Amino acid sequence: MSRIGRKPIPVPKNVTATVDGQTVKVKGPKGELERRLHASMAISLDDGSIVVQRPSDEPNHRALHGLTRTLVANMVDGVTKGYSKQLEIVGVGYKAEARPYGLQLALGFSHPVEYRAPKGIKLTAPQPTQIVIEGADKELVGQVAAELRSLRPPEPYKGKGIKYQGEQIRRKAGKAGAK
Repeated sequence: MSRIGRKPIPVPKNVTATVDGQTVKVKGPKGELERRLHASMAISLDDGSIVVQRPSDEPNHRALHGLTRTLVANMVDGVTKGYSKQLEIVGVGYKAEARPYGLQLALGFSHPVEYRAPKGIKLTAPQPTQIVIEGADKELVGQVAAELRSLRPPEPYKGKGIKYQGEQIRRKAGKAGAK
């Protein structure tokens, strides 16, 4: 039996969870999330906790067991604490400004780049070289961070671009000097 899958997911007092067949809805102080889970997994709400059970020991059911439990646990964590990712901008003249629709970025192109935040995501720029992405949906926070990073990924020679906070960029040596 999956060690992760068999753990019940405790539902805090300030969170309401409803299970309707394969659809799980979780509502809390940070927002509301809804997810449709795999049809073979049995999800039930038992005295203040959510339990995920699998029908058999087939390899695909064993894999889905832990995955399903983790997805539901991430939903509960998201509506209670929320998730956030931080990005750093490196480069002369590279900066980010928070706007009502999302972010306006200057990334060395001939034009400013506008990024519109999806529903449920809050983008802030506490400093011009820092971006903070916050939201209740862990997947969506990670997706937005990846999309922002892909606008100008860090290059290996000077390290200019958008990178995750704490990310180590492998550097390359430049051209060899003339004789």
